[in-house]
Amino acid sequence: MTSSSSPPARKRVRAPEAHREAILDAARAAFAERGYARATIREIAGRAGVTHGLVMRHFGSKERLFLAAVPGTRDLPELVPGPPGTLPDRIAWAFVERMERADSGDPFLALIRSAASDESAATALYTAMRQSSTQAYRTVLTGPDADERIDLLGAHLIGVAFSRYVLRSGPVAEMEPERLVRYLARSLRCALEPLGAAETEAEAGAEAGIEAGAGIEDEAEAGVGAGAEEGNSPS
Repeated sequence: MTSSSSPPARKRVRAPEAHREAILDAARAAFAERGYARATIREIAGRAGVTHGLVMRHFGSKERLFLAAVPGTRDLPELVPGPPGTLPDRIAWAFVERMERADSGDPFLALIRSAASDESAATALYTAMRQSSTQAYRTVLTGPDADERIDLLGAHLIGVAFSRYVLRSGPVAEMEPERLVRYLARSLRCALEPLGAAETEAEAGAEAGIEAGAGIEDEAEAGVGAGAEEGNSPS
């Protein structure tokens, strides 16, 4: 009689919703036991008692399955709705509250750790996270630069997660959670605020000034060069 360390496959069921729930349950177990990088779609399908193709049909990729199965970005549709003015506060509170009790399966931690070991996996996971987050935030954030602001938000949260929950060193890591929420809400408010007309004009003016300065430098260099040539020419 032989023994196997792998869990027994579930009995196959036919209802689509039951399939989906079985896949999600199996994915949570696999990601918790093996981590994001080592868990495979084939293993998850075996645990759920379904085919590899059915998992892909429901979720499209390992990255999307991961985001659907674990806490984090899947909670955004419930978190985002509400007054836009308090969105930074809601994000900051929910992020810190979740990360303070997060394990290695949290999307932000999985992304950071996979970036160190598998760049292609990290890129795929980040792309899936960005698409999922953008869809949720787009319900309250509008304007031509909304995608830029949403991406800045994600980059900021990843940076905080890296400093506080991966490196665990420095003032950000040592800060009390309540204090971190206050700082984070303030910085997210700046990141999510669209650029006003005055700021856009100031940027355009700064760029024009840089170009004008470069033109003056070019003319000065040309003048110096011409003067040098005149000085070297025979009189």
